[in-house]
Parts: sequence; structure tokens; C-alpha cells
Amino acid sequence: MTQLAQPVDALIVVDVQSAFVTGDGAVPAAARLVDRTADLIARARSGGALVVHLQNDGPPGSDDEPHTPGWELHHPVERGPREVVIRKPRDDGFHATPLGGVLADAGVRALAVCGVMSEMCVQATARTALERGYRVVVPHDAHATQDCPAVPGVSEPVPAAIVSRVAAYALGSDAEVTVPAAAVTFTAPAVTFTAPAAD
Repeated sequence: MTQLAQPVDALIVVDVQSAFVTGDGAVPAAARLVDRTADLIARARSGGALVVHLQNDGPPGSDDEPHTPGWELHHPVERGPREVVIRKPRDDGFHATPLGGVLADAGVRALAVCGVMSEMCVQATARTALERGYRVVVPHDAHATQDCPAVPGVSEPVPAAIVSRVAAYALGSDAEVTVPAAAVTFTAPAVTFTAPAAD
């Protein structure tokens, strides 16, 4: 039996956007990722935790260019005082966004981070959360990425699952990276806050 992790009071869902989980550009583990993130979102809502959907604004012509089909969030959002969408311009969800203030205003102390891409936006957001003193859980089966292509004279292809695992372990011993999504538990944060205005 899997031991349940200590509860977290926020869930950060990183860039689960149509371009990354559907169609030709989907990550190899898209079906599992969608299943695990949907379950985490449902249980976070039931537990009263804060749910933050990060939405990446890609550059013009990219698969996640704002207001294109690929940019849309895959999971339905239930906006309210416990669920928000925050658009971001860079990998790190804290960079040039209100995420830090939202977490602080809600009294969040521990959070789970899931989504895509493992070695980019997931890792960058989790790393900053650690630096800011949060307890961070990165469920090993709830983040994903693409295969790393071969580079002549450098390396053979690296499977996406290996890239994801290395990305999580690179966060160091302070992050909880071997917990499965099913073992993450949720509780309400300390404060009910006013959500930022929608974009």
C-alpha cells in the first residue's frame, strides 16, 4: 500500500494546454498526464486546496501562441476564490506573474506541482517554490515532457520518461519527487483570498 504524503494546500497545474496533450505535438505520456492531473484537480477542489492553472503565453507562431487553439487549457476551470488561472511569459511560473502574491495571500505552506514540461516549466516553477520556502511535492507520474532528440557527436535520443525523472531529481533532496499522484492529499490553505481579475 502506498503511504499518503502529508497534505498540501495548493496545486499548481503547469501548462496543461491543448498543444502539449493533444494531437501531433502531445507529449508521449499525454493520456496518463491528463488522467493524473484531472484526478489531482478534482481531489484538490474537494479538499478545499487552492488550484492554480498556469497558462504559458508562447511567442508568435508557436503552438501555444495566445488565443490559438493550442494555447487553451485542456482541463475545465472552475474560477473562484480557490481556483485561478495565471498566464506566464517564461518557464518559471513566478516570473513576472502574480503567483507569489496569490500563494502568500492564501497562506499556502505546501504545494504540489504537476504538468509540462518536466525539465522546463515544471522544474523552474518548483525550484522557485523551494527557494521561497514552500514544501514542494512533484508527483512522479503527473509531469511529462518530450523525448530529447539525438545530437550527432553528443548523445543518442533520451526517452521522455528519463528526461522527466532526471529533471525532478535535479531539484534536490528538499523536493518530494517519488510520491505518486494518487498519494498526494489536500487541505485548505489558511486564508480565503480574493482571486486576481481574469485576463
